[in-house]
Amino acid sequence: MNIFELIIDEDAEIFGVDAISLVEQPAIQSDWIAMKSQEVQFKTQDASKRIVMGAALIPDKPIYRSKDGKEFYVYFSKKTVRRAMELYFKHQNQGNATLEHQHPVLDSYVVESWIVEGEQDKSRAHGLDVPEGSWMVSMKIENDTLWDDYITTGKVKAFSIEGFFSNRFEAEKLSDEEMILKELELLCKETEAKSVI
Repeated sequence: MNIFELIIDEDAEIFGVDAISLVEQPAIQSDWIAMKSQEVQFKTQDASKRIVMGAALIPDKPIYRSKDGKEFYVYFSKKTVRRAMELYFKHQNQGNATLEHQHPVLDSYVVESWIVEGEQDKSRAHGLDVPEGSWMVSMKIENDTLWDDYITTGKVKAFSIEGFFSNRFEAEKLSDEEMILKELELLCKETEAKSVI
């Protein structure tokens, strides 16, 4: 299958991340945790705090896609992940949230954001296993319906970004052998990231 690197074209009319969606099945395959007062456990949630934490984007992770009957993978570099986070805040999108990429959600907003930079990262302290360069967010959920009917029930359990990216079609630059090696490299990075802790 072809591999596309997704990049941000800042010369385009529309670019970057517009919103973060709360979803059941994230494309990046990384669930969040719900935070309670001092400890963090997914099962035990403190209704007074109502914060969920998880990865918004993971670098170099192959993400399967299918469009117009064609199957392919996309991925984001560490540089693109960082720039996506920066532009998200530059454009003041931290209050833009949706449910399953379909319904805008009021009273839910990002209260914390960072890029994972090492083993001592806050994400590790909360039991999240994500590679360096991942964009982490904590979102405050003040919307009662979203909290009661979707988060505490587990109907949604992760973040998924909404945005506009260009692609760099790597297959044009790589021979078949180089393309296979690139796919293996991406899969190895994913496996290494899972076995770090």
